[in-house]
Amino acid sequence: MMMTHCRGLLTGILLVLILSPEISSANDSSHLRISVLTCSPGEELYSTWGHSALRIIDSLNNDDIVYNYGTFNFEEPGFYTKFIRGKLEYYLSTSDYKEFKSFYAEEGRGITEQVINLSTEEKLKTNLLLHQNLQSENRFYKYDFLFDNCTTRLRDLIENSSANKIVYGTVLQHPATFRNLIHEYLDRNNKLWGKLGIDLLLGSKTDAIMKPREIMFLPDYLMYSFDKAKVSQASLINQTLSVLPSNLERISTQNTPGPLVVFSILFVLLSLPSFFSTQKFQLYAHLIDRSVFFITGLVGLIIVFMWTGTDHVMCSNNYNLLWALPTHIYGAFYVNTHKPKHQLYFKIITIWFILLLASWLFLPQQMNAGFLPVIIFMLYRSFKIGFRKPVLNY
Repeated sequence: MMMTHCRGLLTGILLVLILSPEISSANDSSHLRISVLTCSPGEELYSTWGHSALRIIDSLNNDDIVYNYGTFNFEEPGFYTKFIRGKLEYYLSTSDYKEFKSFYAEEGRGITEQVINLSTEEKLKTNLLLHQNLQSENRFYKYDFLFDNCTTRLRDLIENSSANKIVYGTVLQHPATFRNLIHEYLDRNNKLWGKLGIDLLLGSKTDAIMKPREIMFLPDYLMYSFDKAKVSQASLINQTLSVLPSNLERISTQNTPGPLVVFSILFVLLSLPSFFSTQKFQLYAHLIDRSVFFITGLVGLIIVFMWTGTDHVMCSNNYNLLWALPTHIYGAFYVNTHKPKHQLYFKIITIWFILLLASWLFLPQQMNAGFLPVIIFMLYRSFKIGFRKPVLNY
């Protein structure tokens, strides 16, 4: 009798354990399944860092909707001006899941799905917040690549919906900066020229050490963080599914020469006319000097504009102004000078560039090595111009 009772008790316990997911599901009156979709990087520069979206399946209404905070209107009046000035508004949009999946399948990009562990009340709150954000007065927001984008919006949404605090585990084993993670994807896809442009415009604030929550500005790192996150000792993620594999072949880093190689060859060739004393070659040298100094000065003006004339916070405190001085525009008109007052500018620039190169690795901003050939060329030409012997008239 005792043995039979024990067997019955054990069988009951096993049935409860086996059926508990079904029981829990049956008790979920929301009929909602909420998951984060992480899309792998694409071939274009704008898709280099991947994408995040939220999927909600409503089994009661037979809906399968994807919510996307990364939408913008390309045909908006003044699109390019707003984009450059950091005033372009992104907005929340919806699409059918099958269409969303089909788009990424055509691009050969992978999709990973993480089902979020939320209670009935939390699911209903998430759904309510999304519908509130879809209202015309709420759906638009000023996009910020690092702090307010399609990925961070999902993090904030889940945090606001959770009744308890989400505790994130350690994802990065070593301290990293925003620039480190940006470079990680650019290097992986051999976008060395895109990396040069980004390093030109992003200032020293991009080299700040990130806090654990800040790494979630990138889709992959939101996925990694959610995977290690806990809520009241329970995992934030119920299930992880590979929806689509990535079919993009990794681009070989040996196919395209980077800026350092190209600029090194270019400025060696541009230096050649200065080694010939004939009038013809000296004319070429002056034209080259004038062009390089003028263009570099214009680059400096662009940096100043991005720093002071836009809402791009990370473009401020840009140490690239140490070599791309706007005053080079002034110097461009006196590359053929023999007057001491004009030569003084090039003497100062010579000393300035020597000090800059000596402190290159110690600056508060990680500088792109691709600019070194430009600086070395301008240092050499500044020395030749600034310390040129005066012409004697007899």
